Amino acid sequence: QVQLVESGGGLVQAGDSLRLSCAASGRTFSHSGMAWFRQAPGKEREFVAAVSWTGDSTYYADSVKGRFTISRDNAKTTVYLQMNSLKPEDTAVYYCAVKMGGWYSLRPENYDYWGQGTQVTVSS
Repeated sequence: QVQLVESGGGLVQAGDSLRLSCAASGRTFSHSGMAWFRQAPGKEREFVAAVSWTGDSTYYADSVKGRFTISRDNAKTTVYLQMNSLKPEDTAVYYCAVKMGGWYSLRPENYDYWGQGTQVTVSS
């Protein structure tokens, strides 16, 4: 059974930083892409960032480009999201996801495994 466990969320002020982690277990994720999505109340789940299996390629939503950095540690099958210069509009539940066979998609339905989410709240 595949399990993705996110951690690192919390309540911060605008301009602060947070680092989210997602630990994967249960199977090998070779040649898989990993990504972060977020979902604010009343809104659809939206793509935030993705990283390829090797970690050499990354892709970001325009709304977070230059502020967020995604990375992965394959030895520990962990993906990270460093979030800097946080804004109130970044408030959401953040989910990590794994896409088998291919490294990213903007559409959540194209991902195979999901974590339970971690809440990030940014106050103004």
